[in-house]
Amino acid sequence: MESVAKPASQRVLSVDVLRGLTIALMILVNDPGDWDRVYTQLDHAAWNGFTLTDLVFPNFLFLVGAAIIFSLEGRIARGEPRSALAGHMVRRAATLFAIKMALSAFPHFHWTHLRLFGVLTRIAVCYLAVGLICLATRRAGALFAIAAGLLAGYWALMRFMPVPGFGVPTHAMAILDPERNLAAWIDRGFTAFTQRTVHTGTMYDHTRDPEGLLSTLPAIATTLIGAAAGLWIRRVGGAKENRSLGCISRAHCMVGLFLAGIASLTAGLAWSPWFPINKNLWTSSYVLFAAGWSLVLLALCTWLVDVRRMNERPAGRAVLWPWLVFGSNAITAFVLSNFLVETMLWIKVPAGGVVNPDAPAGPISAWLWVYQHGFAHGQSTEVTSLAFALAFTALCFVPNWMLWRRKIFLRI
Repeated sequence: MESVAKPASQRVLSVDVLRGLTIALMILVNDPGDWDRVYTQLDHAAWNGFTLTDLVFPNFLFLVGAAIIFSLEGRIARGEPRSALAGHMVRRAATLFAIKMALSAFPHFHWTHLRLFGVLTRIAVCYLAVGLICLATRRAGALFAIAAGLLAGYWALMRFMPVPGFGVPTHAMAILDPERNLAAWIDRGFTAFTQRTVHTGTMYDHTRDPEGLLSTLPAIATTLIGAAAGLWIRRVGGAKENRSLGCISRAHCMVGLFLAGIASLTAGLAWSPWFPINKNLWTSSYVLFAAGWSLVLLALCTWLVDVRRMNERPAGRAVLWPWLVFGSNAITAFVLSNFLVETMLWIKVPAGGVVNPDAPAGPISAWLWVYQHGFAHGQSTEVTSLAFALAFTALCFVPNWMLWRRKIFLRI
């Protein structure tokens, strides 16, 4: 059933809140003061398994999918031609990739060492793929069918496809052997190809990449599940007489999201013994498990914001305000955080006696100087590392707050 479109100007505050929480967590877990002193839940699982951090990026892609629905239906309702919408999607994806490449090149701009993969690259590809799919069809059944096909196909490739030079998974090696899996083999081949042809390309882990080529297929499925959730949310109607037209109440919407989340969580855990939950490879079980949490969290935000109207009370507004600010310019906040990190790592300053008593004039990065002098004082711990990450996240909040005050919402 097609969703019932809301007026284009109406915001879904529950989605905005969850997006803001997600981008704040993305910055927090990406930028500890000391990577050797990080709480377990604020770092990625080494391989199979999951932590809180492993659920952050898929939640953002899930929300990208929901946002695609909100944007598309509003623009189509205003009469914009589909060709113009498709062109806008291509330009936006290209812009995201260009920003990612600029961040990869900064500050030295050495062409041969650019990483083509990455978070922004994956967002761009998933946004474009799901946007074009939703431009062709916005039926939840079709979106679920495509997502299911991607998840089943990815599992079949990783389980049955022989890996050249290594053999068949589960026979010659474990199904998710870190170096000898099909996704890693493709990443190495693709990077070798780009080095030969355009003389650049590298991988995050040197022999494989957590945002690699093949694992983008299940990431598209994550985004499609978010788009299906967006279709469900768009069916919310306030008047009882609209129920016959397919509209649902906010409470009904919340319950539907919650039950779908529990079902997805269960399916992911049930699949994991045969295809383990693994963020690095974005396994199909991981997609279902992470999407389950995204649906449950969105149900919770729907209950707090759209059902209980938490934002209409002074205390509630105070609690929700930071996340609405972060969520209003989420990509801007993420790009800014990356730029600040690269800049602070590039700038060199004298270490000082706290960091290097034997050679206080020796150069260190501004990042390390601020952490050691402002937080660790020579005694780095998980607490000081987290304190630095919280302070850095707050620093990234300030420009978003300034944009929010001026009602400036940057759109790529």
